Amino acid sequence: MKIYDRAGFPNPARIRIVLAEKNLESQVEFISVDLIGAEHKQSAFLAKNPNGVVPVLELDDGTFISEGVAITMYLDNLDGNPVLTGTTARQQALIHMMQKRADDQLIDAIGIYFHHATPGLGESLQAYKSPEWTHRKQWGERSLAKFASGMQYFNSVLATQPHVAGEHFSMADITVFAALMHASAAGVPIPPELSALAAWQARIAERPSVKNRSGQQFEADDLRRLGF
Repeated sequence: MKIYDRAGFPNPARIRIVLAEKNLESQVEFISVDLIGAEHKQSAFLAKNPNGVVPVLELDDGTFISEGVAITMYLDNLDGNPVLTGTTARQQALIHMMQKRADDQLIDAIGIYFHHATPGLGESLQAYKSPEWTHRKQWGERSLAKFASGMQYFNSVLATQPHVAGEHFSMADITVFAALMHASAAGVPIPPELSALAAWQARIAERPSVKNRSGQQFEADDLRRLGF
């Protein structure tokens, strides 16, 4: 199998954590995609994923699977023990419900803010955004407010249970963690009053699959090109 992604970015981190949880890293070849250079918006990559986003999983038979949930479902079910996506109807329903909320309220919201209300990943990607800067910035700021509301919601959830979808670690936890990772990189911290969310983040950060992979640094060339 092959994974097309870029180290240090939030959605790639989601799948790298999944691979680590499932002990599948040795079975995957990682192919780095130049996001700052807009490689994912060019025809060669769009043939793999018309949505123009990473990560993309390529199976040995040439099948391409994109979208984080779809990739997670595939990888989680390879061994017949889907611990991240649910083994019972109840678990599956709860995990997918919370996953949808995490996507909508957190990772999508902070992504819209980052890409449309800030310089984002730089000049090369501007051509693929709406030319209406004022409109884009307002949309981004509204999405930041949505993200803030989402953090409050997940704080209330995690004040009453150990994980996002209940008693067990799942893909919903991975998504929330990746969203907070993106927010931190964008200069948006967890407010101090959201103590349950902060405590959960600290605990998940120590999980072996997370500690050893989600903290992978941006490639040195990416940092230079972003002006760091």
